[in-house]
Amino acid sequence: MNDENRHPRGGLYFEDFTVGATIKHRLTRTVTQMDNMLFSNMTLNPQPLHIDAHFCATETEWGKPLMNSLFTLGLMIGISVNDTTVGTTIANLGMTDVKFPAPLFEGDTINVTTEIADKRESKSRPNAGIVDFIHRAYKQDGTLVAECRRQAFMRKRNA
Repeated sequence: MNDENRHPRGGLYFEDFTVGATIKHRLTRTVTQMDNMLFSNMTLNPQPLHIDAHFCATETEWGKPLMNSLFTLGLMIGISVNDTTVGTTIANLGMTDVKFPAPLFEGDTINVTTEIADKRESKSRPNAGIVDFIHRAYKQDGTLVAECRRQAFMRKRNA
């Protein structure tokens, strides 16, 4: 994709997405205990699986805190934004098929891919279309740790 065809902020327009294409995102992120604590506390989630190291060490099979899955979901989608939708999304329409097939822990580094699963013209707005993304997050050893399908309402280039 030629940079002059992108939105000034870097996002792609509806016309730029090709069904079946997969984007490997450049950004990666090592997750931290602070991420886990802040996110869990900001969302009023008192689950000891995320915020209580002693509980995890003595009462769970993991032996250490798991990263909050909603943090993982948000981070996975956030990593995708810079290469796909920044400045060109009208709205997120929903997320389905959310899965967390393996645990993510403090110190793991995730990388993300986005597959363009489908797209269609908007029936109600001629200046927009709907794109279905499948986001996948992997930790440093290649283990899939998160996946979801997301529908986004996207601007067309000449709208």
